[in-house]
Amino acid sequence: MTLLSIRLNIMKIAIDIRSAAGEKAGKGWYTFHIVQNLLKLDQKNEYILYSKDPVPGFGQFPNAQIKGFKSPGILWHYAVARDAKKENVDYFFAPSSYIIPSLLHKSIKSIITVHDLVAFLYPNKHNKKATILEKIFLKKALKKSHHVLTVSNNTKDDLLQRFQGTEDKISVVPCAADPDYRPIKKEALEKFTKQTNLPEKFFLAVGTIEPRKNYETLIKAFSNFAHHHPEYHLVIVGKEGWKFQPVYEEINKNYLNKKVHILGYLSNSSLQKLYNLATALVFPSHYEGFGIPPLEAMQSGCPVISSSSSSMPEVVGDCALLCKPGSVEDFTSAMLEISANPELRAQLIAKGLERAKKFSWKGSAKKVLELMCD
Repeated sequence: MTLLSIRLNIMKIAIDIRSAAGEKAGKGWYTFHIVQNLLKLDQKNEYILYSKDPVPGFGQFPNAQIKGFKSPGILWHYAVARDAKKENVDYFFAPSSYIIPSLLHKSIKSIITVHDLVAFLYPNKHNKKATILEKIFLKKALKKSHHVLTVSNNTKDDLLQRFQGTEDKISVVPCAADPDYRPIKKEALEKFTKQTNLPEKFFLAVGTIEPRKNYETLIKAFSNFAHHHPEYHLVIVGKEGWKFQPVYEEINKNYLNKKVHILGYLSNSSLQKLYNLATALVFPSHYEGFGIPPLEAMQSGCPVISSSSSSMPEVVGDCALLCKPGSVEDFTSAMLEISANPELRAQLIAKGLERAKKFSWKGSAKKVLELMCD
């Protein structure tokens, strides 16, 4: 920190923004929105944003500089930790990784975000490399950090059960949905439907295709549902993740190749329209630290069928149909109920729109800034 900065009481804050580059899932969107809103709220402090790849959306802020390092693997983290010391950084914010906070010099305060404890609670449903890294670095990062953020009370409880003595450091700072998710006019939806050749009636699922997301249970439930309603389809939006192959095997086993459509990763613009057109979002995940898609759906006026596990009841409240994550029968019944009952669907839409208003990226970023300025 320069002498002028000290006189003006200006902090130098460094942030790891790697996960906000490219095609983003939950942690990437969290990083993008929290950092963007931090920079909108705070024109006083200086920011250094570290990344490997370009991240659009931050270049317009005069008090932020983006530093790119191309070092491979863990060497990137060491390079950033060294540079943060050289830059005399006051605070380092790690919104999606524990490695750099574990390596930082003791003169730098750190704040980390713990999204979930899937590596500890469901290691067989999580990427093996990520599991190993989290088990190595989380404990050390917790010990060295000045503040710990969790995205839900459920993650906070999981953290306290696994790592005692951290309660005084923890603050719950929830995720939100992008403000662009909203009800869309009928004309725009009709145009999109014609352009994309979408089925008239479909359920929607959103999230990376990996074991934790529990798509196999959803495929089985949809197969049961389709026996009663052959006019319906299932649309899955998400890129192929770790161990994605069993989902395709389940589709083939149930002869659903013409009924289940896996679209891969989509832009926000396309996904917004899919939420508006779907009969409901079905979110069967075994475990979520927060779970942004149900919030995006509610904010778009799309009813939600969700698993009742982990943080999901905390996110959706009484605005969704909740199912046991392992119960094919529960998800089948929920789809049958919501497709046959227009009044229930309208109630869920109205309640979901109101609940979504409780979450905002601006409000969450404000909490982060208050912790760093405390």
